[in-house]
Amino acid sequence: MRRRVPPSPPLRPATAPGGRDGLPSLTGLRFWAALVVVLYHLSRQVGPLPVVSDTVWYGRSGVTFFFVLSGFVLAWTYDGARVPAKVFLWRRFARVWPLCAVTIALSVAVWAALGRAVSAKAVVASLLLVHAWIPDTVILKGGNPAAWSLSDEAWFYLVFPLLVALPALRSGRGRRWTAALVCAAAVLVWLGGSLITDGTVRGWALDYLPLTRTLHFLLGVVAGLAFKRGWRPRTGLWPAVALVIGWHLVLIPWSGAVPDGLWYSPYTASQLLSAPLFALLVAAAAQADAEGRVTGLGGTWAVRLGHWSFAWYLVHEIVLRVCLARFGRTETVLSTALVWLAVIVVSLTLSACAHRWVEHPLERLLRRVGPVPPEPDPGGHAAERAFPAHSEPSVPRGS
Repeated sequence: MRRRVPPSPPLRPATAPGGRDGLPSLTGLRFWAALVVVLYHLSRQVGPLPVVSDTVWYGRSGVTFFFVLSGFVLAWTYDGARVPAKVFLWRRFARVWPLCAVTIALSVAVWAALGRAVSAKAVVASLLLVHAWIPDTVILKGGNPAAWSLSDEAWFYLVFPLLVALPALRSGRGRRWTAALVCAAAVLVWLGGSLITDGTVRGWALDYLPLTRTLHFLLGVVAGLAFKRGWRPRTGLWPAVALVIGWHLVLIPWSGAVPDGLWYSPYTASQLLSAPLFALLVAAAAQADAEGRVTGLGGTWAVRLGHWSFAWYLVHEIVLRVCLARFGRTETVLSTALVWLAVIVVSLTLSACAHRWVEHPLERLLRRVGPVPPEPDPGGHAAERAFPAHSEPSVPRGS
């Protein structure tokens, strides 16, 4: 007999201005993913610290986590909701673009202060969120280097209404097959890197290109839809955390055996192949929240740091750049630790300010002046094209 899963409460978007977090542990996990990315940059650009740097040497995989999380939360939020595509896209634009534009301006100002020329094409491409489509390092990193992932996210938002309408995602069997095919495709893409002899082009195609990263977003969408419709992972939250940590520990001896410049190094593998573990982690954290369990990830400060994580991700590299110009690469463990501490404290403080006085108010302003969902007509049909409301009567659904 199929175990009946209690309907989940409706999700309020974790980043909605003024709204409470529907799944607070996911918001808390955002901070930890951002922290791993920050420590990754500090390790490689400032200098390594014992033990910590070995663990986060491939912390760029935190971006993969964000892509999976994005797909999960959007699917869990909008599945069955009659939200017109233009309303959805405007909400996502209001969510990511204002802070992106402000940090690009800040980044360009810092480049100028440091005497480095900035490509106007790179700035325009960054503001239009198309720079990840261009295999040119100057374009990719000429605005705010960290903002490349928002180019991928913009693509995900454009295709999201199409993805949730796929017939394959309307049944549990279809979702299982889709998840399996996505995981297999990620392995094939990674193996396909052996066919690209130019390291720069290979890095762009496997690490930045939105089409490649769509695999991670789609896996998150599949997991989010499945969770919304009653599926629950058999792995608990802390075993899932242990699996993610274990995967990164495995990368340590792999890194020692294979240089990052080779296609079969853990650099690209850590990003392309980690998505299933991240999807499991996200689903396990969501399950703990749905069951009302205390996880340690959804407390007041954990959620607050999670809300700051987007700004932190966009700001930290700019602060790091200034510190490198001032101090250069460090030579002792003590000096390295001090620069790490300075970058973390300053960038996190700036991020808190940016979230409160830039990100949050501008998002609210744009949402207020943008399109709103139309009132349904008496027949129950929205006046504009909206996301399809999938039907799966055999599985209890949330309201």
